Amino acid sequence: MATVFQWSGKNVKGLIESGEIVASSKEEVIAQLRRRNIVPTLITEKKKAKGFTLPFGKKIKDKDIVVFTRQFATMIDAGLPLVQALEILSTQVENKRFGEILKQVKIDVEGGATFADALRKHPRVFSELYVNMVAAGEAGGILDTILARLATYIEKAMKLKKKVKGAMIYPSVVMAVAVIVIGIIMVFVVPTFQKMYAGMGGILPLPTRIVISISNFLAGIGGLMILGAIIFTIVFIIQLRRTDKGKFVTDKIILSMPVFGGIILKAAIAKFTRTLGTLTSSGVPILDGLDITAKTAGNKVIEKAIYEVRKDVAEGKTIAEPLMRTKIFPPMVNHMISVGESTGALDSMLGKIADFYDDEVDAAVSALTSLIEPFLMVFLGGTVGFIIISMYLPIFKMGELIK
Repeated sequence: MATVFQWSGKNVKGLIESGEIVASSKEEVIAQLRRRNIVPTLITEKKKAKGFTLPFGKKIKDKDIVVFTRQFATMIDAGLPLVQALEILSTQVENKRFGEILKQVKIDVEGGATFADALRKHPRVFSELYVNMVAAGEAGGILDTILARLATYIEKAMKLKKKVKGAMIYPSVVMAVAVIVIGIIMVFVVPTFQKMYAGMGGILPLPTRIVISISNFLAGIGGLMILGAIIFTIVFIIQLRRTDKGKFVTDKIILSMPVFGGIILKAAIAKFTRTLGTLTSSGVPILDGLDITAKTAGNKVIEKAIYEVRKDVAEGKTIAEPLMRTKIFPPMVNHMISVGESTGALDSMLGKIADFYDDEVDAAVSALTSLIEPFLMVFLGGTVGFIIISMYLPIFKMGELIK
């Protein structure tokens, strides 16, 4: 579970620096600081504010950040001073909590901090990618261009996230509805027929006896056993995902799943290439770019692969060579990155790969939806049809006997 840690330490010049980092453990904080060439002297978990607060309207969404970034880029491009632009936007944003954070950023900038350093104090709102790109924009004097690029990146990342969520949620919801409908029929409808046929004993047809047996099992201890197993599985997965090793194992299983694994991998490739391309085109050093890209990968298997690539790049190798050795990314991605590096157009090539895999995810999600819909209809219709026919078979049999 991610926690905010406050830290202080010495940089390579011997100066004391401090700040906040969102991480799952102190060891992860130390690793992040070492990658930034900072020797930590103090790391403490930030205490949560006491008291009751209403959660409604408090969460800052990606959409809020996109709107702010676009408006801020327009104001900077129009020549408005940084502090004045922050003052205007802090009063007009719809999310009040976001407005308070922007006011604090404005105060820090007025106090002499750079815009990037002021944003770095709010890691839950502004990601490391966001802060590093802003820092590169300030250093290069192209802050408005970088902000516009950031807004575009976040918008595309939001669309990609929505596609993947749609691919996961839609079949799950439809299957859940199908199971609930069948469960209601088995627990509440079938017992009514069972009472009607109580005196028929062994005369009942085999399909009818099977359905009645399943109904009795689900209405009794069987239903509780299944419910308990579902709850246990959910709790077990949640607990497993709280450890780095557990995340790695579950992420590896997810990537190896048929159909769904392919969609997740394509989405991860699109995210990796777009993030790295946006960072390199904004002037962020390649090693820092790979470090940020690994942290924002969203999948421990992909994250480990990117860190392996970063280690080799730090030793003077190209990105494509170690990327090929990971055997995670398709050959096409490796070859296109190799061409981008050899021609000096890596950022442009990464953008093209990202656009291609965005389209691939879109096509895969559409294909999955069109494949699942008929399957679920056949499953639900066939199951319900079998139950109904099984329940009416004794009536048909009685009719034949009367004749």
